[in-house]
Amino acid sequence: MEYRLRICDMQKDERPRERLIKHGASALGDSELLAIILRTGTRKENVVNLCQRILSQYNLKQLSQTNITQLMELHGIKESKAAQIAACFEIARRLEAFNEEAKPVIHSPEDVYRRIYPGLRGQKKEKFIELCLDTKNQVIKEDIISIGSLNANIVHPREVFKTALAESAAHIIVAHNHPSGDPAPSKEDIEITRKLVETGKIMGIEVLDHIIIGEGRHFSMKEAGHI
Repeated sequence: MEYRLRICDMQKDERPRERLIKHGASALGDSELLAIILRTGTRKENVVNLCQRILSQYNLKQLSQTNITQLMELHGIKESKAAQIAACFEIARRLEAFNEEAKPVIHSPEDVYRRIYPGLRGQKKEKFIELCLDTKNQVIKEDIISIGSLNANIVHPREVFKTALAESAAHIIVAHNHPSGDPAPSKEDIEITRKLVETGKIMGIEVLDHIIIGEGRHFSMKEAGHI
């Protein structure tokens, strides 16, 4: 019979959870932290070995961008463990964008970028997002209007202003990501911006800006003179 070292067979002060309690989370390696989240391994390997194998195939950034189906292709990872991993990284993304203000105020395109970028980082499809603002430019609603293909995203003004009207927004800012990482606007981006601005004038809801999110940078239609 093949011998397998179980977590309970390890010295108590070598087990990940006990090391975290005694020394703090910063003292643990990535595989040990992941092991605490997953808790159990498989019949043939303990949870630390399982996590070491996972992280030999994916680095942390890649793992954070892997969906449930892809995670379940890893040996030893079933639905529940895949969900635990996905939930862990989603909390991390939300923490990065967290703002203690009850209603965050948008002062500039940079504010929009800092708020939205963590959730769009590494995305393979375009997401078109709307921020509904009150008269003081406080965010009262953030909504995903559409999710497009790898290189195209179809947005209709009707869907954008439906949310704005429901929230009684005074202004809106829209944003979307470019999976290529280059935030330079396409002809379609400029055209949809023009349509939204025109519709906003009719609806009495001002479109303040359209931000395009790239890899670590952004483009403002307002600053570029398209609005």
